[in-house]
Amino acid sequence: MSKFYASCGKGLEYLLADELAALGCRRATAATAGANVEGTLADAQRAVLWSRLASRVLWPIAEFDCPDEHALYAGVAALPWPEHMDAVHTLAVDAHVSGEAITHARYAAQRVKDAVVDVMRARTGARPDVDTEAPDLRLNLVVRKGRAVLSIDLGGGPLHRRGWRQHQGEAPLKENLAAAVLLRGQWPKVYAAGGGLFDPMCGSGTLLIEGALMAADVAPGLLRHGLLPPTRWRGFDFAGWRALCDEARSRETAGLTALRPVFAGSDIDPQAIRAARENEAMAGLAGLIRWDVAAVESLRSVPEPLRASAVAQVDATEQDGAAAQWASQSSDRHPREGGDPGLHRDESAGGMEKSAGEERGFAGGALAEGDSATPVGLAVCNPPYDARLAADPALYRALGEALKRLVPSWRASLLCGDPALAQATGLRASKKYQLFNGAIECALIVCDPIARVGHAEQRAKQQDAAPQPLSEGAQMVANRLRKNLRKLKSWRQREGVSCFRAYDADLPEYAAAIDVYASDEATPRTWLHVQEYAAPADIPEADQRRRRNELLAAAREVFEVPRERIAVKTRARGKGGSKYGQFDQRGEFVPVREGAARLRVNLFDYLDTGLFLDHRPIRLRIAEQARGKRFLNLFAYTGAATVQAAVGGAAQTVTVDLSATYLQWCADNLRENGLGGAQHQLIHADAIAWLEAERGRFDLIFCDPPTFSNSARADDFDIQREHVRLLRAAVARLADNGVLYFSNNFRRFRLDADAVAQFARCEEITAATIPPDFERDARIHRCWRLEPR
Repeated sequence: MSKFYASCGKGLEYLLADELAALGCRRATAATAGANVEGTLADAQRAVLWSRLASRVLWPIAEFDCPDEHALYAGVAALPWPEHMDAVHTLAVDAHVSGEAITHARYAAQRVKDAVVDVMRARTGARPDVDTEAPDLRLNLVVRKGRAVLSIDLGGGPLHRRGWRQHQGEAPLKENLAAAVLLRGQWPKVYAAGGGLFDPMCGSGTLLIEGALMAADVAPGLLRHGLLPPTRWRGFDFAGWRALCDEARSRETAGLTALRPVFAGSDIDPQAIRAARENEAMAGLAGLIRWDVAAVESLRSVPEPLRASAVAQVDATEQDGAAAQWASQSSDRHPREGGDPGLHRDESAGGMEKSAGEERGFAGGALAEGDSATPVGLAVCNPPYDARLAADPALYRALGEALKRLVPSWRASLLCGDPALAQATGLRASKKYQLFNGAIECALIVCDPIARVGHAEQRAKQQDAAPQPLSEGAQMVANRLRKNLRKLKSWRQREGVSCFRAYDADLPEYAAAIDVYASDEATPRTWLHVQEYAAPADIPEADQRRRRNELLAAAREVFEVPRERIAVKTRARGKGGSKYGQFDQRGEFVPVREGAARLRVNLFDYLDTGLFLDHRPIRLRIAEQARGKRFLNLFAYTGAATVQAAVGGAAQTVTVDLSATYLQWCADNLRENGLGGAQHQLIHADAIAWLEAERGRFDLIFCDPPTFSNSARADDFDIQREHVRLLRAAVARLADNGVLYFSNNFRRFRLDADAVAQFARCEEITAATIPPDFERDARIHRCWRLEPR
């Protein structure tokens, strides 16, 4: 088993890691702009042929110290180059350098080329020529922190070039980014459910052609390489490559034969449509995609191929305002615990999240009012947004209006120039992602469905417009909230706390927790996160509903917060234990402030918000102690402790979590504070397995594991059973005088003090880590400080 690297555009890392795992690689871990992969050469060659997301697949052949250009030349010259290439082969070198020793990538590439040519001339009497466009052997050099890695580029160049593009528009979309737009929109599932694909601003057709080839199971590298191998590297398995291609051609034939013509695109530019038709023919799809010349604002009906696609019958149900935010969760997890996100994940389909509608067996989302049978489908679009093309908010608004008018019940996946342009569409995003189209930072929004049409929104608006006087019960809750705010006021002002718990079942009959989040914006807004505790079985449902409504009415009045800024999650008793129902999917992140750090919270889409407020003191302690230290965050959740350490001046941070969604959240949190790069490493792995394999040392470690986890990616985890093994492995990674902070919120947890004492000095510091706003629940968590013996 070997290790190799697959690069990709920023924002695609976790999709790529899931794709490589689905292609058979033993392990794929998301890294910055790529994935570190464990697998065989056959796995790497399969990725060259089948990856829709990778930019390059790099097979390392040497790694060595590289303090200067002389060491670079010597390290490359030490390799047996006649074993890698023939003298008649052509050569190209791509280089990427960082640091002070070697600062010019082109010069580094030249030195690598010189070393290879000198060795080949000395060993064979002949020298290879350079061909930067289509070399027989393409090498890739990375120099970082005084180390050089030299790799074979197995694909021979950029993998986004599929081979079918004959013409392109003024600002073409790379094919692997188009694949990400389709995968985030769950296009494979939509097509499998009988749906179609529509792009009302299609340009030269990249999204539609990529979607058709994806639906037809056509290997993205098949047309690119044709009958020739992608490289002449002598270590390449040419027989294995031919076998992969033979299998891919068989799948292509079967897939194209069965492909349904459910693709349609339009564009205002006739030349773009002409180019799209030529690209379609070159891709082997002639006649399968409907093309029209039309401005997006002029569209009045869905193109015929999409009207003929399969239909989905949906029973539309409505629930009341903010009190209808529900989510599914394992019965063995406390609502404050970490672990995987509340969304279901489909490990076999690139790790794409599934909406509750898909879990019930349909792909189109809720139907528009009055539509009892509407075609399912996905609308995709890459509207103009860069310096070459006008980024007109009015155009985005016209796009959103057209989609709501034509396909309101469909899903949409739209790659927009920035969040402001995405907002200009007027569509409510259920998911938001940050991607890069080359150097351009973009906002990808997924709307599912495109438009919600019904009576529930009208009722909510009417209720907000005419506030009612509080009932006696609601007035009691309001009085308690005001009392708590007065009690916490001086502490909050002194400590600068803007996110806090304002109420925690203070009145037993109103059993809920209310957390307040003030946004860190030019004009701050207040948001509420309400968690209703399960009522005893003997309390009638009507009483539960009345108390919930009274609690919410009191909260709205005291905090002067509208319904749409209140997230309500109700813990209910279900078969097998307590659970949450389905969450709302708004994709709405709110920036908040904690100490010197800026963090992103999401109040509606997940079981928790992304910020455990009870851990505020320990995170601020980490910030105070982190300067100049190597910091490790285990079971990191959204990385709030990592951000505090980084903002506090940590020399290095390493963040480990099993959830790709949470690691992406951590990366976004770091970016909110202007942090990133190799200094802050994100590791997609099982924490215990990673710890036991790791050999690095850390000065400061924070470990806050869930009570229980049954992820498909790792063995089942039980904190009571595994805590000694976990702590032993974590303490082993401490440097001399290093400190480990260990916390968990399992209320029946019992530390095995005798076992831990064998390898660490351990002190419980729980009382010092419970903030004033959680004094009513002193068992919200427990915390220990450990040092190695």
